[in-house]
Amino acid sequence: MLASVFFWNVTLLASFHFCAVAASGVQLRGNGYENIVIAINPQVQENPQIISNIKDMISEASLYLFNVTKRRFYYREAKILIPSSWQSLNYQRPKHETYEKASIIVANQNLNNGNDPYTLHYKGCGKMGKYIHFSPDFLTDDTLLPIYGSRGRVFVHEWAHYRWGLFDEYNYETPFFVSVDDKIKPTRCSSEIAGMYICKKRSCSDGNCIIDPQTGNFEEGCMFLYNKTQKAKSSIMYMQALSSVVEFCDENSHDRESPNMQNKMCSYRSTWDVIKGSSDYRDTLPMTGNDLPPLPSFSLLQTGVRKICLVLDVSEHMSMIRRMQQAAAIFLLHIVATDSYVGIVTYNETAEVKSPLREIVNDDVRMNLTRHLPATSNGDASICKGIISALQVLKSPDGNTDGSEIILVASGEDRNLDSCFSDVSLGGAVIHTIAIGTKADSQLEYLSEMSGGDTFFASDNMESNSLINAFSEIPPRHGNIAQQLIKLGSVSRLTSAGGQLSGFVTIDRTLGNDTSFIITWQVSELLEVLIQDPAGNNYSTENLQYDLDLQVACLRVPGIAQDGTWTYNVINKANISQVFGMFVTSRPASEAIAQVIVHVDISTNTITFPNPVIIAAEVKQGFSAILGVNVTATIEPEFGNPFFLTLLDDGAGADVAKDDGVYSKYLFSFTQNGRFSVNVDVEWEDTATLIPVKISRSMYIPGYIENGTINMNPPRPLASEAESTIQSFRRTVTSGSGSVTNVSHQTTTDMFPPCRITDLDAKMENGYVWLSWTAPGDNYDQGTVSRYEMRMSSSPMDLRENFFSAAVINASTLKPQNAGNREIFSFAPPNNIVTENGSITYIAICAIDKASLHSEISNLVQVVKLAYSKNINFVNSEEVARFNIPAVIVIVVSLVCVCLVLGASVYAFKNGKLCRLHRQKPENQNNISKSKMQGIDSTKEEVRLPILSENNTPGKIIADIEVDHEV
Repeated sequence: MLASVFFWNVTLLASFHFCAVAASGVQLRGNGYENIVIAINPQVQENPQIISNIKDMISEASLYLFNVTKRRFYYREAKILIPSSWQSLNYQRPKHETYEKASIIVANQNLNNGNDPYTLHYKGCGKMGKYIHFSPDFLTDDTLLPIYGSRGRVFVHEWAHYRWGLFDEYNYETPFFVSVDDKIKPTRCSSEIAGMYICKKRSCSDGNCIIDPQTGNFEEGCMFLYNKTQKAKSSIMYMQALSSVVEFCDENSHDRESPNMQNKMCSYRSTWDVIKGSSDYRDTLPMTGNDLPPLPSFSLLQTGVRKICLVLDVSEHMSMIRRMQQAAAIFLLHIVATDSYVGIVTYNETAEVKSPLREIVNDDVRMNLTRHLPATSNGDASICKGIISALQVLKSPDGNTDGSEIILVASGEDRNLDSCFSDVSLGGAVIHTIAIGTKADSQLEYLSEMSGGDTFFASDNMESNSLINAFSEIPPRHGNIAQQLIKLGSVSRLTSAGGQLSGFVTIDRTLGNDTSFIITWQVSELLEVLIQDPAGNNYSTENLQYDLDLQVACLRVPGIAQDGTWTYNVINKANISQVFGMFVTSRPASEAIAQVIVHVDISTNTITFPNPVIIAAEVKQGFSAILGVNVTATIEPEFGNPFFLTLLDDGAGADVAKDDGVYSKYLFSFTQNGRFSVNVDVEWEDTATLIPVKISRSMYIPGYIENGTINMNPPRPLASEAESTIQSFRRTVTSGSGSVTNVSHQTTTDMFPPCRITDLDAKMENGYVWLSWTAPGDNYDQGTVSRYEMRMSSSPMDLRENFFSAAVINASTLKPQNAGNREIFSFAPPNNIVTENGSITYIAICAIDKASLHSEISNLVQVVKLAYSKNINFVNSEEVARFNIPAVIVIVVSLVCVCLVLGASVYAFKNGKLCRLHRQKPENQNNISKSKMQGIDSTKEEVRLPILSENNTPGKIIADIEVDHEV
């Protein structure tokens, strides 16, 4: 009997764990991925073809994924979340599915970004991304298929970014590199993909790709076009559009020299190696037999009326009853949207329905609901009774609780909390939890995890505004940013008798509708308030609406608030100190203007010390990244004082990519176990720069070579300059809560090494090697390292695998800067590294802290030193003498031939045609093929081609180039 009870309990907990994971995101069951939520943005114009093509895309992607992962994975189930503004066709009501937590979003692109599918992925190699983004045009415009490839194949490419944390194997900024064997190669994987070099810019006026003598690489203007028909099977992270590509690059096909993000961020591991290291791969065996997987099933969901029940703790543990009352009142009066249904339940040993669901149709209903908020507390806490009572309230008016919401506030412990897990699992309601203080139940967050809700922690310090912030961060679940409340400022401070709380907020031009300044206080005496707009107009105490019982006052700015800086001054008229709070919100001024939005993400909610967590803030307007802003995170722990982190978008440490609008930092400096909350303030008092989101974008394929003919796609649309800058703005955002365990006060040793340098760069100039990188910190990306270890080798593999055995670069004169600063160092390379034909040297750096802890080895950079790089700019009589007689003959004969080609090249340019690189065969110097285009890369035949300058004299010499088969 005991054994059966134990088995039942284990089974029940396992099923609850499955429900929790399923509610919170994608689930892999057997070999099939489930709970894939694809959400259509409410601002997307209604188009049934979008839904139809999404189904086709996932169905095609499922079979492709199954094959490329060697019968290991496929897509079993997907849910399409349809906006409530679209025509209702008896779609199902969502339970836990929301726009904010969708794996794939369909949203209009900013003009800067075109229709490039991309994955927002800022947690590093092997870590899940945030979401995949598709534009409506990408899903409906078939003319884009030659540019990106079939939608199903593109989906698998982006899925690999999102699910397994892979990076691209191409590089727009560095499309070519010089290999260890002195060959110029395209940045790609695998090297078996064949094609040819062509010149695409008028700077190549002679029709040839030009080599930069300083780098040994092609100058700007050269591009590599791919053969439409290939034999190469990989790679999906390079060019999945090719019909032959049915594999990820593995250890046999992976090019570890290629300067792409996959090598840089994943320490030169192949994409397939990273997939094999994932829990998906480790926990799943390939399907046996020859049967194909079933087709994916699809659920069509549409959001309806929002139903919310506040479940408020009134037990004796609730010492902050007044702060909870004020926070709930602000939520009811100013935050929750009109047309929502709201009810109120309180609980201690028992639960009481204070108000059934009421539709919010006007301010009178809002005010009436605040009259049912509790003002006293006593007794023990029974959280489960409050939840079960709320589920009954939420059944009104249609008897369905699916997709409804519970906002649960708790400061005490319920020893029987697991008794209602089954009710939560089956109830269909989403539970957002707010834990107050140090005594809130330790399992509280599990209710949110199980139901797909958000978790928050609020300090029980009376000076904290974290409880009001938590209520403000529970947004509508429809994803319509144009209707959401934006928090501009939130501050709370103990103010002495006669003292004042002063500050300012910035209202930018995208906001101004429904702007409110909300003031809270603690004692009964009236306060004096002065608020001034940018034009100097004053709003005083007489302009405020008061609720003396709740001790909440509000200034609602009429019409559209003027953009600019607003100042406020609140004077304490009481004869004792009290805590004043100021909370400022606004809504978008127009749906036609893209909003400035800040999303805060914590890489994991559960931290095991000393492992760090990454705090990331995505700052954007529409889908354009905003650069150059000040981002500060305030961490409020359960025990101890708040501390601060400055988040940076510098591409170093926790920040994956520079200038992508995602500002990041490692968080690790905890002194005690417990919960914590994170509040992020973003501000800019000048003009910030907008750029398109660039990271992990699907390749815009310029064209193909097919049957000996170049077929070019339309050029990538030029970036719009309509909104290249944005004026001053401020935002404040509170993230979900986290918790830390395993902190020990007995540990005094340094446990935090410097973070890995990932942006090392090198160039050769005037005989010196110049290195630059972003400084890491003594502890990850904070503080200052003690020194740098720099080493070099002619073998990239030896440098990676035997770093400390490689030749040392003397960097003793370099004094490290504080983390986040740009380091620059130069040195003269030894003369013995230069051979007759030049030399390639690879360099890497390791950072070392004061405790002698080492960072991981940085990304590798190469320096190419050519034998003639300083001598040959133009060939003249003095320099020709340095070549042997056959070389002079080659140049003279080639000069005549290239002159003939030059005329045709000029004609081609005038007619909008691209020039292409012709191969000169060493065995027949007088023959340059005029009827065929020569490909470059795979037959290992080497040539040296003369290049003409604009004045028809031989210019730079092309070094040894690896040559492809002829097309």
